[in-house]
Amino acid sequence: MTSSPTSRASRSPSPDGPRGDLFDPQCPTRRLLERIGTKWTSMAVKVLAEASPEEVRFAELQRRMAGISQKMLSATLQGLARDGLVGRRVEATVPPRVYYRLTPLGLTLEEPLAALREWAEAHMAEVDRANRRSERQQA
Repeated sequence: MTSSPTSRASRSPSPDGPRGDLFDPQCPTRRLLERIGTKWTSMAVKVLAEASPEEVRFAELQRRMAGISQKMLSATLQGLARDGLVGRRVEATVPPRVYYRLTPLGLTLEEPLAALREWAEAHMAEVDRANRRSERQQA
């Protein structure tokens, strides 16, 4: 990955290898931001962070995340597990009981997502007004 001239000066190396560069079209940072920047990821991380260090069953996550389908929750959790942000444990019962928890890396994601959720909640009315103004101007 190459650095863009504007971001090179402000970037510091990561202890685990080179940092990503959001402005490089080939950088995996873009894919990671796409995955962690969804409302479902933010909600799942919040529920799991509140329970930490305890685990949360799939059904409880779905109950706490109003409006999410089983398929979307499953896909969200699979992606978070693949990225090393969520741990998954299955109890061999009938039916199987599946538990999730944030990994240490996943716990580091809660603070920035909490700040983003707080910003969205604090500014939603202002954004809604701007959207209505824009719609009126386009009509």
